[in-house]
Amino acid sequence: MTPLGVGTGELWDGLLEGRHGIRELTDEEFDGLPVRIAGTVPVDPAGLLPRQAARRMNRAAQFAVLAAREAWADAGYADGGTRESGLDPERVGVSLGAILGDASVLVGGDRKLRDRGARGVSPLTTPMTVPSQAASQVSLDLHITGESRTVTSACASGTEAIGEAVDRIRYGRVDVALAGGAEAVVTPAIMASFAAMRALAEGDPSEGSPSHPFAKGRDGFVNGEGAGVLVLESEEHARARGARIYCEAAGWGLSADAHHVAAPDPSGSGIALALRRAVRDAGGQVADVVHVNAHATATVDGDLAEARALRGVLGRLRVPVTALKGHLGHLQGAAGGVEAVAAVLTLHHGVMPPTVGCAEVDDSIDLDVVRDAPRGLPGGGDLVLSNSFGFGGHNAVLALRRVA
Repeated sequence: MTPLGVGTGELWDGLLEGRHGIRELTDEEFDGLPVRIAGTVPVDPAGLLPRQAARRMNRAAQFAVLAAREAWADAGYADGGTRESGLDPERVGVSLGAILGDASVLVGGDRKLRDRGARGVSPLTTPMTVPSQAASQVSLDLHITGESRTVTSACASGTEAIGEAVDRIRYGRVDVALAGGAEAVVTPAIMASFAAMRALAEGDPSEGSPSHPFAKGRDGFVNGEGAGVLVLESEEHARARGARIYCEAAGWGLSADAHHVAAPDPSGSGIALALRRAVRDAGGQVADVVHVNAHATATVDGDLAEARALRGVLGRLRVPVTALKGHLGHLQGAAGGVEAVAAVLTLHHGVMPPTVGCAEVDDSIDLDVVRDAPRGLPGGGDLVLSNSFGFGGHNAVLALRRVA
């Protein structure tokens, strides 16, 4: 569920075609804001779910359930969840990343309290406000009882949630996990806060993507929403049922900058540590890396820190890099989930999507940025890295391996 449309097909086609899903925010509640563009999902998710179920979910949870259903079906499991699929629900888990989930629910409850008094506040306000609602609703929808976890680590949340699921399978706690991220924070207060930080890009979406990752003249990120979910299984479990295997979730790495409440460490040392840990956890070498799906939010300092870290870790290797936020905007806690889906498809199809919005690479970046058109995935190695970094110095990197 992304600004490019509903489903993985819309995501992949949009990435390869160089389309973007950034739009002007025309609702009255956004009037007067200094920045009124965002990457928004172009359909109402509530309309794709049964009415009674949808009204008990916040927008992020609706995104998550729809993405999880698609992933579940694509994995070859029956509609209706674990019961119909013959799985032991206690051996299946959910691991989703979210920062806030849906920031509008609490704001709406507060508005009703002021306008109509205490009786005007819905009893669903609290359960629909917690960031864990997306994970709990996926668990409910697919009858998953093994575990349901929520990871909140700023914009690294989705990637870290996938990494946690990898470990839960490795440790034998579950056989199958749905993992990724979901977020719906395109709200007036969040937009105003980011604008006050001077972190948001401006521009006319009709003239091309206003998000310019790695580019000269980049001026900030574009806020976005959506969800991306993967089905992970132990290799034994997947092969025993004859599952289609897209790739191996080979390893992951975490680190912390310990530098600033919002700004990245300009040295890139924390990012570099997460990159090295991901490659090592995958049992690989730096020379095995053939592609990087970069975090690259199109902020001046963030892109430079990531580029510096990549150059430091990869050395003289000219590994091609793609940044997807020109297509999507920055999906916050969902970014790692959606971008992991894109990285998986890059391995599966052997094609790297182009970076939209990067007409001219900043000389200081000094990376091989895939631009203008898709490019074939190079040989000589088998690892693709997917990066996510967040406010407060959260760094998470997922390592995916090509399978024969």
